[in-house]
Amino acid sequence: MLNYLTIRSFAIIDQLDIHPSAGFNALTGETGAGKSIIIDAVSTLLGGRADTSYIREGADQAVIEGVFSPPEELYQQLILPLLREHGLDEEGEHTLILTREINRKGRNLGRVNGRLVTLRVLRHIGQALVDIHNQGEHLSLLRVRQHIDFLDRYAGLHAARRRVTAKVQALAGVRAELNRLLKDERELARRIDLLRYQVEEIGAAKLQPGEEADLTREQILLSNAEKLVSQTDTLYRTLQDGEGAQISVLDLLGEATSELAKLVELDGSLQRPQKAMEEIVYQLQELAGELRSYGESIEYSPGRLRQVEERLDVIHDLKRKYGDSVDEILAFRESAAEELESLAHSEERVEALQSQEQGLLVQVGELAGQLSKERQQTSVRLGEAIEEQLKDLGMEKARFAVSLEQTPSDEGVQVDGGRYAFDSTGIDHVEFMISPNVGEPLKPLSKIASGGETARLMLALKTVLSTVDEVPVLIFDEIDAGLGGRAGAVVGRKLWTLAQGHQVMVVTHLPQIAAFGDVHYRVAKRVTGDRTVASVQRLSSEDSTQELAQMLGTMSEATHLSAVEMREEVQKWKDEQSA
Repeated sequence: MLNYLTIRSFAIIDQLDIHPSAGFNALTGETGAGKSIIIDAVSTLLGGRADTSYIREGADQAVIEGVFSPPEELYQQLILPLLREHGLDEEGEHTLILTREINRKGRNLGRVNGRLVTLRVLRHIGQALVDIHNQGEHLSLLRVRQHIDFLDRYAGLHAARRRVTAKVQALAGVRAELNRLLKDERELARRIDLLRYQVEEIGAAKLQPGEEADLTREQILLSNAEKLVSQTDTLYRTLQDGEGAQISVLDLLGEATSELAKLVELDGSLQRPQKAMEEIVYQLQELAGELRSYGESIEYSPGRLRQVEERLDVIHDLKRKYGDSVDEILAFRESAAEELESLAHSEERVEALQSQEQGLLVQVGELAGQLSKERQQTSVRLGEAIEEQLKDLGMEKARFAVSLEQTPSDEGVQVDGGRYAFDSTGIDHVEFMISPNVGEPLKPLSKIASGGETARLMLALKTVLSTVDEVPVLIFDEIDAGLGGRAGAVVGRKLWTLAQGHQVMVVTHLPQIAAFGDVHYRVAKRVTGDRTVASVQRLSSEDSTQELAQMLGTMSEATHLSAVEMREEVQKWKDEQSA
């Protein structure tokens, strides 16, 4: 439900904070007080059209924010997947905060739980939460593509439809693979030749993981063999033999050791430095030996150097074609070999897939045909039920029907001797049809232009479909257009009944409708200084009675008594329904 709505600097609204109640919320007020502006603000919040003309004079931006707590089942099945799709889900958070900002620079920002989203995302999430029943764009029942969803939910055909969807998806997968295999034969032959060459070229190189690093190290050693021998020999002679007139490091250390031994004879406390000196001499002797062995082990081999460089050239050439490392080159070869194997056996695979395709087409035809029959039967019941509701709403002569059409197609599935186009929903195109007046033909519901007729028709449809309608918040505007008091009472009862499973907000001029509200709000406007400001007040029981009396006509004792009587009759009826 909608827990909280705040509107700032929107049209004549300076700041409004509304806490709608569960059940039936009635909004009343004089014409021009700002009731429809509140509906416009909610429509804008849900992704509707917005421009700078909505921003209140003197303000830099308009902000609308709504806090929603959708039912658990709706959240898990519809809202959460939408949030996850756009990276908006937060662990353990089922509250949704939608925000829309409009500023004078033309930037329109949408947010979900404080995070920026595109207008499309905001609209997608908003449509799952709220239906605004006026001539605006949030009328799910005027979206033809959703008519089939309403019909299937009303008939309880979810499971049957999922079976059709599963088979159609499997068929799409088979056909995608067939299309890939049935490409132009010359292109396929070129692909096979290329793959075979690539597999053979990489295979002939007999690459080994880690080989390039080992070869690179060996190349460095071979390329610098003379330098390594020369410098190692210099180091050895510096340590061990000396060079020319220069005394070696070890000879110098030997002399130092002898002198230190003499000092030890005079002062025994110098034994620790003496041992340290002897250890240094020993370590340098070992180091000199290792350097000599290392220098003698180095061999300058131009032939081996050429072999190493040629091998590295092979690896670099393969890297240029197939990957940035030996591991990537080997992975490329494995992938190419798998594709080559698949293409080599493509004829067998094509025959198997074609057989599978025909089997799936038969299965889709059988399932879609049965689903279509069940829809036909249900469509009649749905039409009759809605016509009954329309009679109560002052549209006694209106006719309603559900149109089910199938499109012939040579590439379709066979059903009852014909072939028809299909998709994941089956073979039917479903559309609601209406004839509001006697003598008029049935026309698509989406073409209805009258706001009053549309609102009443929506109420009839919502009443019939209320048990399967997942949208938790229903807002009705213009629903009382052209209605009298008696019809208004009927509409009020239906709205209250609808509110037992939804949160309902209704903008109305009829006291007979407003009297059924579980909560009553009065929208008013006043002039403060030189500015017009709209306000919303939640009415007490006594204030609600006064408002109903005002709506009945000139305020008098008679209208007050009529309002009291109206509220008492409504409460009695509610109590009977709840008993």
